[in-house]
Amino acid sequence: MSKYESGQPSQQLSAGRAAAASFAGAVMDWYDFFVYGLVAALVFPRLFFPGNVSSVGVLLTFATFGVGFIARPLGGVVFGHFGDKIGRKAMLVLTLVLMGLATASIGLLPTYSQVGIVAPILLVALRFVQGFAVGGEWGGAALMAVEHSPEERRGFFGSFVQVGSSVGLLIATAVVSLIDLLTTEQQFLEWGWRIPFLLSLLVVWGGYMIRRNVDESPEFVAEVKVVDHVAKVPLIEAIKRHPGAFLKIIGMRLAELVSFYTVTVFALSYGSNNLGIPRLSLLTATLLVGIVAIPLIPALGSLSDRIGRRPVYVAGALIGVVGAFPLFWALQTHNIVLITLAFVLVANFGHDPVVAVQQPLFTEMFDPSFRYSGAGVAYQLASAITGGFTPLIAASLVLYNGGGYRYVAMYLAGACLISAVVGLKWAGPAKLTDADGEVLIGNSIESSGSR
Repeated sequence: MSKYESGQPSQQLSAGRAAAASFAGAVMDWYDFFVYGLVAALVFPRLFFPGNVSSVGVLLTFATFGVGFIARPLGGVVFGHFGDKIGRKAMLVLTLVLMGLATASIGLLPTYSQVGIVAPILLVALRFVQGFAVGGEWGGAALMAVEHSPEERRGFFGSFVQVGSSVGLLIATAVVSLIDLLTTEQQFLEWGWRIPFLLSLLVVWGGYMIRRNVDESPEFVAEVKVVDHVAKVPLIEAIKRHPGAFLKIIGMRLAELVSFYTVTVFALSYGSNNLGIPRLSLLTATLLVGIVAIPLIPALGSLSDRIGRRPVYVAGALIGVVGAFPLFWALQTHNIVLITLAFVLVANFGHDPVVAVQQPLFTEMFDPSFRYSGAGVAYQLASAITGGFTPLIAASLVLYNGGGYRYVAMYLAGACLISAVVGLKWAGPAKLTDADGEVLIGNSIESSGSR
């Protein structure tokens, strides 16, 4: 039997509270992060990079979008180090506050027409702070959810970290869509775009009130506080003990990152600027993606507890491969129904199965004493390498292809295929059981070697 009995009500209650806190904090952090991507795709080229031809302004905007992802590994290193030393809870509260302040400050920025080159410099600096804060978010939120959970239900409880991300996208898209609907094009350009950023202060306050009341991770307390098993430099220990885990996580995140940011950021810009699709139609399709993800992700996490992580993960990656070209075929039709179906195919049935199982898969690669650093930094390295620059790469491929989408679709399909191959090899057995057939863990990667 697992060391955490799933039938014990106290642990189920603790797991539920931790999952709720991880979910709430993730909503707030990712609302802030996604607001930037949505607004950047719609108006930042004109506000912060005027004087350039349209395509160059878009490239510069997506480059600043990528700056946040460069900062994420640094955030993973810093917050991971102290999260393994003094606890997960304090770091999660700090990331939330830092993210909220940076996001609200973006809403107060002067534009290029007001202060010149200072405007994009300040924008890049605040985007860097956003990335630094969110770099510590996933590792801590995933650990709080997973380490409070019974081992045989870690797929379900851990998935709420990703549900929080989807709800953050949903709220961000809804807010931007509503403001876009209630303002004229000129009003949105002059002041409407600032409102979603300033609302971050209210959103973060709610998350802070929930997150500050959750208990510290029981595995961290048992391993570090009680046994006093503290790694001197947690990240170095993680690299020495499990060097291959970093490459596995990077490979397995390709499908998630490229599919998600192609749909939620690049497709908005490409559809609106290149194809002339109404902005509100694209935002509506993105909104539906967030709605579908809310019940789908925990359902997939629960499914992985029963049948294993591998089949769920690989199926999602392969759907991403299949959906790459249909996504762009749908955009070419200008038909909102087909566009929405294509968004759901790639972002929900391709992306969501992949992220639903990540929390137990990635965190169980590392020991509790250096898990925040190991899993968090590896996760954020993948974000920096591919995630943040997906819109920039995609926009560059469109330019190279003379405005065509073929190379972008190939890029999306190739990334998902690589993840499918890596997942097929490294996503663990269908289930881990003891001699009596009892489930030990809902299939961690190399779980026996990481404890």
